[in-house]
Amino acid sequence: MNFQSLENVPRVLLEADLTPVSGPRFQPTGFADLGAAEYKIPNGQAMLLVESAQSVANRLEKTCLEGDGPDLDPALKGLPYVVADLEGAGSVTCTSSLIEAHRLGSPYFLLNKEFQSRLVEEMSYNPKLPLDWKKIYAVLFKYDANSLVHGVFLSLLDGGRVRAPRAVTGFIEAANVEKVLSGGVKNSPVDPTGKTQVATDLKAESGIYSNVPYTRVEYVAEKITAFFNVDLALIRGYRLGPDAAHLLIALALFKIRRFLDGSLRLRTACDFQVRAVEARSPEGFELPSEAELLQLVQSGIKACAPMFAAPPVTRLKTKVKVVEKDKGGKAEKANA
Repeated sequence: MNFQSLENVPRVLLEADLTPVSGPRFQPTGFADLGAAEYKIPNGQAMLLVESAQSVANRLEKTCLEGDGPDLDPALKGLPYVVADLEGAGSVTCTSSLIEAHRLGSPYFLLNKEFQSRLVEEMSYNPKLPLDWKKIYAVLFKYDANSLVHGVFLSLLDGGRVRAPRAVTGFIEAANVEKVLSGGVKNSPVDPTGKTQVATDLKAESGIYSNVPYTRVEYVAEKITAFFNVDLALIRGYRLGPDAAHLLIALALFKIRRFLDGSLRLRTACDFQVRAVEARSPEGFELPSEAELLQLVQSGIKACAPMFAAPPVTRLKTKVKVVEKDKGGKAEKANA
């Protein structure tokens, strides 16, 4: 891939044509108190959000994990991130900035006084003075380059002024959709009425024992498309230099390629395959293969090594406590 061809381009826009692997039906994402996100565009065409930007971001992040995390894929060794060993309440576990919802903004990192002080000092952060954004982005890149790909908000720093939006965004939509209504029943082979129950003081929800009929809503669509936007202008705006910019661009494209080449079974009844990937911008751009992008990312990691923390995996020890809540949801007591 020629990075020079992207120098004066504000963004890379990619569209992947998807189709269900079996039959025409699929199950979209659902939202609490809303269900499926259906809408119409001005010409009256029925549309459906199949996968939200938040969900696609999570799936893109997972492409670079070792298994389900919290550690990085060994093929990307040298890329910086932060791990917190959580100590307390009689158990030890760990989490990392690769799997935390807010990445470096997680309380497991920012409420670690030693690490917070380190960030504040290296960023020259003062909530009452103008911020040195170039220095801030350099520190974020130093400890977790992925935070500059997927966005970060350090809300727990005094003033909550440090944030960066997503540099790569993706979502899946379906056009000209129709509902497919069906149903089924959960059968109880012991007693369809549900009167026969386990003799225990523990209460079970209704419908646990008896036969329970249910409805099912799926969809068919004329076209299903995965959209991706890599914000090159934002990445260049970090002012980290060409090596860092090239690494972030390659990393974003690598995640997209791995996502599309991997299993696109998003839910039980939502399994897609890719028919074609096309670039809407810039003209003539083609998404490189996973092997080519991995090589670019690996070479970028080596080139940017002097900008990363040493060692690249920053390991913290964060004390935690288990907070017991009363029936009203209020904190009752804490077990440290």
